[in-house]
Amino acid sequence: MPSAARPGAWSLVLPLKPLALAKSRLAQATGELRPGLALAFALDTAAAALECAEVGRLLVVTDDPVAGAELAALGALVVPDAPAAGLNAALRHGAAVARTAHGAGPVAAMSADLPALRPAELGRVLRAAAGHPRAFLADTQGVGTTLLAAAAGVPLGPAFGGASRLRHAASGARELTLADVPSLRRDVDTPDDLRTALELGAGPRTASLSALVALGPRHRA
Repeated sequence: MPSAARPGAWSLVLPLKPLALAKSRLAQATGELRPGLALAFALDTAAAALECAEVGRLLVVTDDPVAGAELAALGALVVPDAPAAGLNAALRHGAAVARTAHGAGPVAAMSADLPALRPAELGRVLRAAAGHPRAFLADTQGVGTTLLAAAAGVPLGPAFGGASRLRHAASGARELTLADVPSLRRDVDTPDDLRTALELGAGPRTASLSALVALGPRHRA
């Protein structure tokens, strides 16, 4: 598996559930395509991250053998989910591996379901995060978190899931308020999320599979 760092300063950690369990809120709309879409999201996210000049190493924490093989082929370092204790434990583990096994400095954790991710937008966020001991970016709704960053030697302290924006702010992390990074705020959990990602310009794997999905009308709150 690839493990050599590239020139960028940041080690980026992505968590990925086993594909059979991933993206359950898309099940009704996507049927048997759901595991494939979850993989497509992760691959498009990883491919964009690897094109970002600020990213020196991409680690994916997953126990899914199919996803692990495809992500490794892209250039990610695949790390088994040794804690097997949920999302935040997996992210802490990935950050620890980056630092203890690979001598990483600054580390960031990012959602693996950002299929419209643009490398330049990720670069802007990481450059902004570099000015703080810990920093985070909220999702489009302003409720969750799509990226959490920690400077060299600073514990990552992930608190992802649900209303994580408030938890990360309460933990002392600085919220990044960049207005020009929509692709990094648009994670995909619902059919409406997927529509928005496609409108932003999803990566090729997501776009191809999504063409087979009947998403139906957009939900109006």
